[in-house]
Order: sequence, then C-alpha cells, then structure tokens
Amino acid sequence: MKISHPDFNKIAKGKTPPPFSLRLTFEERARLEGAANGVALGAYIRSVLFDQELPKVRRRGTKPVADHAELARVLAVLGSTRLSSNINQLAKAVSTGSLPVTPDTENELRAACADIAAMRQMLVKALGLDSSEPEGGSP
Repeated sequence: MKISHPDFNKIAKGKTPPPFSLRLTFEERARLEGAANGVALGAYIRSVLFDQELPKVRRRGTKPVADHAELARVLAVLGSTRLSSNINQLAKAVSTGSLPVTPDTENELRAACADIAAMRQMLVKALGLDSSEPEGGSP
C-alpha cells in the first residue's frame, strides 16, 4: 500500500499525525463496542481495517463492587483522616530511633491497628471478597 498523504514527509520526521474523528450513531457505537469486546476502540478499528491481530485486553478487575455504600463509607473515613501522614511520621520516628515507646504510645498503636483491620474488613465486604483470605494475600 502506497501512502500519498501530502504531509507524509512532515509526519515521517517525528511529528504525530492529527487524530481522525468519526461520528457514529448510538446504535453503531454500541455495536462497535460490543464487537471490540473490551479492546480499546481505536485499536479494534485499526486491527479490523488493516487486518492485524487484536491486542490483548487488559482488565483492571473482574469482580464488581458488592456494596457501594460500604465502600463509600470506608473511603469517607480514609479521606477524613491523616492516616498516611501519621504512618509516615511513625515510620520516620522508628527509623531514627526517636519513637518513645510508652504505654500510651503502645495503646494508640494497637488502636490504630484495630482501626486498620476494621477498614480492611469493610473493604472486603464492600468488594464482595472472601474474608477468609490470608492478610498478606492478594485480593
């Protein structure tokens, strides 16, 4: 196939060609998305037009969220805390040896661990995962 685009020399020298736009009806787009079966539409169209192999579909997660309200509650709690900052400060204090381990500190750390375990359980429930999976396992 010979390319006879007037600006091909500019494009070939490292410039990105402009995008191509295509208007479809809602029904046509739905058919196209169904045929693409999760593959990005641009990649699917190129593969069909130029008789190329379809790229593999990368899926983020196959399990749907079981309880959106529970997930929203957990995210709200996480958003309203300074948990990540506090954990970072604790880690820095431990690494420099400046964390005094008093009974109060120990109680607060245990309470924080309990809170984190409770949030984990809420997330497990919200995502519909098996709560019997080991702590270090992948969800």
